[in-house]
Amino acid sequence: MISTVSSILLQASDLTRMRELEAENTKLKNMFADVSLQNMVPKDIVE
Repeated sequence: MISTVSSILLQASDLTRMRELEAENTKLKNMFADVSLQNMVPKDIVE
């Protein structure tokens, strides 16, 4: 019984951490997209 409860708690903790990582990943992807667009604009002007 104890191992089942600790297993459930670990899974809940893992789920919380996964959601945090997904949110961070989304933020980083958006930051990358912004920087990529900023780098494209000067190249278009130069060409």
